[in-house]
Amino acid sequence: MSVHSEIKKVTTKVLINMKSQGEKISMLTAYDFSMASIIDKAGMDIILVGDSASNVMAGNTTTLPMTLEQMIYHAQCVVRGVKRAHVVVDMPFGSYQSGEADALHSAIRIMKETGADSLKIEGGVEVVPSIKKIIDAGIPVMGHIGLMPQSINKYGTYALRANNEEEARKLRSDAKALEEAGCYAIVIEKVPAVLAAEVAKSVSIPIIGIGAGSGADGQVLVMHDMLGINMDFSPKFLRRYANLNQVISEAVVNYINDVKSGDFPNENEQY
Repeated sequence: MSVHSEIKKVTTKVLINMKSQGEKISMLTAYDFSMASIIDKAGMDIILVGDSASNVMAGNTTTLPMTLEQMIYHAQCVVRGVKRAHVVVDMPFGSYQSGEADALHSAIRIMKETGADSLKIEGGVEVVPSIKKIIDAGIPVMGHIGLMPQSINKYGTYALRANNEEEARKLRSDAKALEEAGCYAIVIEKVPAVLAAEVAKSVSIPIIGIGAGSGADGQVLVMHDMLGINMDFSPKFLRRYANLNQVISEAVVNYINDVKSGDFPNENEQY
């Protein structure tokens, strides 16, 4: 029997146990009560309240505009809809980069005001002091290395990361540093599959991949991409499990037509 089927609430300990027992971890983003509730009831292990809300909810081109207050709002909505999944919240750009004290203050605000289970922070050795400070305060942290969307202006591109030996070496050392700092898991984004698999084997905590191949301990996707709501984003790593863009569009067109023709509401749909 899998770890997945035995537990009523996914905790950091459960996730580490899943890795040790070879059970893959499923992770998906959510930003509101209704979708979070559906995803949770379907059996998702981790729900990420991602700063990708900046793109798919607010229409921004990067994650950078997302504020701490906006992340708290989305996390509050998600937590209300979740009973079983582990809820992790992205710390947005600007909420931890200026130092350990600001990072801890932001982290405490998110945890106190949302009821989330943990936080996710982008960065390797550079952010380890802040991560240690947050973990010392009793707050679990998930790391995030490889392609880091909050650093897009530094990269200048969303292209594959760690595809040269220098970057690959840094990725390996960052993963070790995050494990030693006390992170319970690490997201690795858009790196060669062989490298991600190597890193997953080198650490005792789960490696969650996105565009990082099948050797990771779990996978994460953005809900709007996976469900085919957002059809403008088609990277190689994305598998669409539905075309809700088409389903919703057809439903809306049918509604408009029924209103225009007088077919809606009919006699059974009025008092």
